[in-house]
Amino acid sequence: QVQLVESGGGLVQAGGSLRLSCAASGRSFSSYTVGWFRQAPGKEREFVAAFVRGAGNTNYSDSVKGRFTISRDNDKNTMYLQMDSLKPDDSAIYYCAASPAFLGTSTITRAILYNAWGQGTQVTVSS
Repeated sequence: QVQLVESGGGLVQAGGSLRLSCAASGRSFSSYTVGWFRQAPGKEREFVAAFVRGAGNTNYSDSVKGRFTISRDNDKNTMYLQMDSLKPDDSAIYYCAASPAFLGTSTITRAILYNAWGQGTQVTVSS
């Protein structure tokens, strides 16, 4: 089982940027589908971005496409989420997640299919 630890959250003004990190231990990221989710107060956990395992491509939610960039450093077993042009609606707890399954574009957004989660990191965007 892989263990995940997020870092990099904080308070930023609208239009600003943050970079989140997700460090994995226990097993290599290459054995998992990995991605980012977020959850705002009173709302369900929602998909943000992910790597499609084995395919090398990425998948983004429409709400962050063009503003957020997911990347990874396999040598460091670390995944990143670069968040630019942040909006108040981006405020949430951000989680990295891993699934042992090969998830396609229709299933990669489903949080229930991920079985490893970090503790989350708070992102707050002020207007």
